[in-house]
Amino acid sequence: MKQRFFGLLVVCLVFVAFIPFSAHIFSQQSSIPDDFNFGVSIGSKSASEAITILEKVKDYTNFVIVNSWDLSTNRTALDQVCWYAYDNGLDFIVFFDFISLEGLLGIDHGFGIAWHHEWVSTAKERWGDQFLGIYIYEEPGGKQIDTGLFDEFYHESDQAKMYENVTSYGEAAEVFVSELPKGWSFHYLQNLGVDRFVSDYALYWFDYLAGYDTVFAELGFNLNKTQHIGLCRGAARSQNKDWGTIIVWKDRIFDSNGSEAGGVYKSGPEMYEDMVDSYHAGANFVVVFNFPTDPPGNPYGILKEEHFVAMEQFWGYVNSHPQDFGKTLGSAVYVLPKDYGWGMRRVDDNVWLPRWGSDSLSPVVWEELNFLIKKYGLNLDIVYDDPAFEIEGYDEVYYWGHVLD
Repeated sequence: MKQRFFGLLVVCLVFVAFIPFSAHIFSQQSSIPDDFNFGVSIGSKSASEAITILEKVKDYTNFVIVNSWDLSTNRTALDQVCWYAYDNGLDFIVFFDFISLEGLLGIDHGFGIAWHHEWVSTAKERWGDQFLGIYIYEEPGGKQIDTGLFDEFYHESDQAKMYENVTSYGEAAEVFVSELPKGWSFHYLQNLGVDRFVSDYALYWFDYLAGYDTVFAELGFNLNKTQHIGLCRGAARSQNKDWGTIIVWKDRIFDSNGSEAGGVYKSGPEMYEDMVDSYHAGANFVVVFNFPTDPPGNPYGILKEEHFVAMEQFWGYVNSHPQDFGKTLGSAVYVLPKDYGWGMRRVDDNVWLPRWGSDSLSPVVWEELNFLIKKYGLNLDIVYDDPAFEIEGYDEVYYWGHVLD
């Protein structure tokens, strides 16, 4: 009896001693940072197509962007996808190219979307904190640089003239920052206190100033990944906002007339590298872009098995390496001239407007920027000289024009 009791006691002591050790192992293998989100941006045309993709990825993602005009104009389909995400524990963001206020104004123009305003205003009541906010508009900074106006809807209106009398960078910045949030959709979301999201490839700093809560830097299209992470993260860090990356097409293909005729998507290993770099850089969101369908008939849009393998592998890495989140957070910062809205994709890129093109500062900033990127890599943030925001928390601060002295 004593031997039996002693043996039982030993087993109990070993079990008790193992509890903290096993809890530690479990927490290391099945936890992710609280402020980290990983998922797909779904451009499906129907609820069934969207749910097919979610069914595939729901075990190794924790959020989704419902990024589809067809779904955002079909209330039944949109609700079906959102409830599926909610029931499977996924947080979600919904894209609206614009939010119809027809029902709120007591009118109906016959587009069938008079329900927009009510849907948005009650989303938190239905889905709580799993509803993260609205993805509103698309690439305002990039459109500003490439077309001269942040919203294509305004090109045929009187508002297209808003830059006609602008003669300085400061005036251009003021127009962008003050006029963008005056759009009724953006203004409506601000009044409701609903978070605003967007992806972009230029002018991240000014996107935040205009009122976006989170901006996704686009990784692809032959852009310098390190530079665009530094620009987006630097803007978010200075202005106390969240930021993320969205992994898009590797390159665009143009026909003989100069029209876009498709593109080349990233391989699974290339996508995985972007995910890990974004995670190490401290991105609050890492998004896999998924649109359109390629090849025809692919039930998963443009995603293939190699991409799902990469996503699942990344999810495993995140869960087993929570300590690596933000490990390459910016230790050095490059300070650009105030209001210098330069596209920075190439040395002759536009500053604010196509008609302005580049200027005499562009080659100087380009050389300094590339020098610092080579020196610091993902440890470099890029911000603007703006008295409204203090530059602090960096080991090294470099002001433009003084890097190569």
